[in-house]
Amino acid sequence: MYRLVRPLLFALPPRLAHELGMLALAPLEHATPLRALVRARLAPTDGRIAVRTMGLDFPSPLGVAGGFDKDARRARALAALGFGFVELGTVTAQPQAANPAPNLFRLPADRALINRLGFPNQGAARVTERLLGRGGATAVGVPVGISIGKSRVAPLDPIEPAIDDYLASFREARRAADFVVINVSSPNTKDLRAMQGPAIARALLSAIARENRAAGKPLPLLIKVAPDLGDEELEALLAVVDEVGLAGVIATNTTVRRDGLATSSATVEAMGAGGLSGPPLRQRSLAMVRRIRARLGSGVTVIGAGGIESAEHAMDQLQAGADLVQIYTGFIYGGPLLPAAIARGLSDLVARSGARSIQDLTGRPGGATRAAMIGHGA
Repeated sequence: MYRLVRPLLFALPPRLAHELGMLALAPLEHATPLRALVRARLAPTDGRIAVRTMGLDFPSPLGVAGGFDKDARRARALAALGFGFVELGTVTAQPQAANPAPNLFRLPADRALINRLGFPNQGAARVTERLLGRGGATAVGVPVGISIGKSRVAPLDPIEPAIDDYLASFREARRAADFVVINVSSPNTKDLRAMQGPAIARALLSAIARENRAAGKPLPLLIKVAPDLGDEELEALLAVVDEVGLAGVIATNTTVRRDGLATSSATVEAMGAGGLSGPPLRQRSLAMVRRIRARLGSGVTVIGAGGIESAEHAMDQLQAGADLVQIYTGFIYGGPLLPAAIARGLSDLVARSGARSIQDLTGRPGGATRAAMIGHGA
């Protein structure tokens, strides 16, 4: 069915097509009987692909990445479609509009997207209230993460206003989330990626970790990193992650690179700046997952994201060292039945291998334990 609908959607501007997709998910979000029926058909139930990590239980390792549902409008619908977890946002302390249009582009020949949206959202407080008003993470039925980023108006020099801005978002997000993702790697907010430098990262992550501990029961904290970091830059950032004691790392965000594309260079150049996502990121994401796992060991959760379109792609990430995986661009190209299809495919791969569970097959232990000790290095 989606193969028939997709050409019509792709004939529309990408932002309009996305809004129509969100509108189509509204009945699933708001009608409990319909959601129960769809969940019964699509949600993963095979315990062999369930994952326990960060002290949380994931019915499958496949989640939807931050950026798809920026304002927590469709969390319950996404879970019903078969995702094993949902990451909402990225939210900022201050509500903000998108960067000037056009700001989202398709590259069909590469099954990729370029976006320069720049964290458009209704603000951390309103987004959190919406999620809580619909029953919170418990009503979603799968673990829920909220991604937090820097408001466009918060300066980086000096760094204190930016840290305060992140802390304001964190205080809101922690009221509704099962875990929080610290996004310092989007290419679409001016100078944001500078926050991956070790000195700034240490100041920011330590402040959030202290706030996390002081608030009572700490939540798992993860950082989302850019694929464009060099090996030495990544190593320096991971040293800070280790020092501060974060629960995990998401690899990766979108890339500013444009090499190796099937789309003509003239077409790509005309699209302009922004982050590229989809299959062109797959190999870089895999390489970074391997490197992060090797550097941080088994006690930290690693989430692989970049170019996943099938169960085989997801398994590649898991065998490279990821505990969980995420899709976004693949969901746009593959349609609403893709999460359930990937979950079924993972079940088939486990069954054919003779393994008792997906974690046995990938060699990952039954749950990273560092999340229970969030931020103890800060």
